[in-house]
Amino acid sequence: MSEKIVLVTGATRGLGRGMARGLASRGHVVAITGRDQAQLDAVVEEIERSGGKGIPLLCDHRDDDAVERAFAQLAERTDGRLDLLVNNAAAVYGLDLVAPGGFWEKPLRLADMITIGLRSSYVAAYHAAPLMVAAGRGLIASISFYGAVSYFHGPAYGAAKAGTDKMTADMAVDLAPHGVSVVSFWPGFILTDAVKAMPPDMIPEDLRAAMPHWETPEFSGLVLDRLAQDPDLAALSGQALIGAELGERYGIRDTDGKQPLSYRATMGAPTPFAPPVRQG
Repeated sequence: MSEKIVLVTGATRGLGRGMARGLASRGHVVAITGRDQAQLDAVVEEIERSGGKGIPLLCDHRDDDAVERAFAQLAERTDGRLDLLVNNAAAVYGLDLVAPGGFWEKPLRLADMITIGLRSSYVAAYHAAPLMVAAGRGLIASISFYGAVSYFHGPAYGAAKAGTDKMTADMAVDLAPHGVSVVSFWPGFILTDAVKAMPPDMIPEDLRAAMPHWETPEFSGLVLDRLAQDPDLAALSGQALIGAELGERYGIRDTDGKQPLSYRATMGAPTPFAPPVRQG
């Protein structure tokens, strides 16, 4: 097990928090961003209990200057090293997302998902790329979902995810000559800490029936760790990859022993973008 420098954005709750724990279990230095210092400190404690070393970075991904400062702090703490960036920061307004009605009938703030999600991933990659290019290696993984290719929670959500996949494909073209890879990563439905803490009688019956198949967030961390070590990583750069399928490829099961499901057949498959057209 080799120690790597990892950064997970938006890691004070949900998928990001669990991925940080999963990556920490592999013995890595795991830096995390978040807007609340107390929450950051709590996640750092979880990272260190899981076997890693934590670096808390106070950062609001709406603020480009704050992101720049966070990367400067990270570079100072790690001598300029960054092996894996996981772009997970997102604007999540759960009740607004699932409310009935058309997009024009819901709060306009749902468009924040395009800013804190798609744009914030671009900005983080912008600051991570120079560190990785200087080292001639690294992986940038941005969290996406099946909503990139099928209707899921409406147009703002879909635009953020579809944009993430295309952004990934184009970043891969720029980064390929420098030995740096970039992927869009599709987890499945996630059994977050908050979901696990919900009383069963508050969960709709259809969701309760499906939840045994949901993934722990730690699973995504374990899969991304293995992906970063794949000798064929460069061949996967630019693609949108389904976490459950990577788990099968690498022989990784979830922390409870199950093999998470791919929803390719029911929710759609990643878009295979055409290769770049070379000029001249």
